[in-house]
Amino acid sequence: MKKKTALVALIITLVLPKIAVSQDSNFGNWLIYIGNKKLNSKWNIHNEVQYRNYNAIGDLEQLLLRTGLGYTFNENKNNVLLGYGYILSENYLGNTDTKVSVNEHRIFQQFTSKQIVGSVKLSHRYRFEQRFVESDFKMRFRYFLGLNIPLNKKEKELSKYYLSAYNEIFLNTKSSIFDRNRVYAGIGYKLNNQLRLEAGYMNQFFEMSSRDQFNIITFFTF
Repeated sequence: MKKKTALVALIITLVLPKIAVSQDSNFGNWLIYIGNKKLNSKWNIHNEVQYRNYNAIGDLEQLLLRTGLGYTFNENKNNVLLGYGYILSENYLGNTDTKVSVNEHRIFQQFTSKQIVGSVKLSHRYRFEQRFVESDFKMRFRYFLGLNIPLNKKEKELSKYYLSAYNEIFLNTKSSIFDRNRVYAGIGYKLNNQLRLEAGYMNQFFEMSSRDQFNIITFFTF
């Protein structure tokens, strides 16, 4: 009973968006590919592409390319990774239709830990970023807590459909410590052991504004 109560509380924490006063919201779309190439039982290469739009599609907000080399240990429960990312942002100037391009090069280190509680899979990710944004240098810490819940209850049956949810908070190292927070909930389909698809809603809120996204995600392990 205590485990069920704790699990319900965790789900509520993950999928309940923060209600903030005087926040403006608009709806966009993120198309995401996340790949993982296993070199052997320990080493892996992470590869990722995100195409983010201000609207349904066609109004580019951000293009993100990310890769990294990881090492898995502790019976495949933990992974450490050193990575690099390139981010092209297309930012609107005020309330005008004029955009300005911003280039960012990013180095990051992360530690990922996995847990299983009953049939629920938990994932913790700690990421530290060094960001070279045009001529500016910034650093940021991110903590990600996610869960994956299979929808079938038969132990011998392959779980194809599942529910997914996560919360990720971003903290800066300088003034204005709080950067943003992301809350996501979606449904996924596992085609096989290498490929799964997922779609869901994400709310990203900042100090004085928020944005809603519909995310379509492809996960590929090869």
